[in-house]
Amino acid sequence: MTTQDLQGKKVLVDFFATWCGPCKMVAKQLEKYQEEIDDVEVIKINVDQYPEISQEYGIRSIPTLFYMEGGEIIDRRTGNISLEDLKLLTKKA
Repeated sequence: MTTQDLQGKKVLVDFFATWCGPCKMVAKQLEKYQEEIDDVEVIKINVDQYPEISQEYGIRSIPTLFYMEGGEIIDRRTGNISLEDLKLLTKKA
């Protein structure tokens, strides 16, 4: 995983950790999101495995989600998020 992987057209990035309870709840919502939305790539970044990417993006709490287009951060959310809010975050509502 590199920051180049985040340069895709439309990307929803989930910064998470396997030990994080709220991250597990968000993961379930992301699965549903991926079933419904196919033009936004979902990328999951484990903050324990990729601390340098987490640091580069200033991740201080998890889960943190970024919506990016062309490598630019359009919007971000921290904490648990519903499917509807994921769609709003990525302008797919």
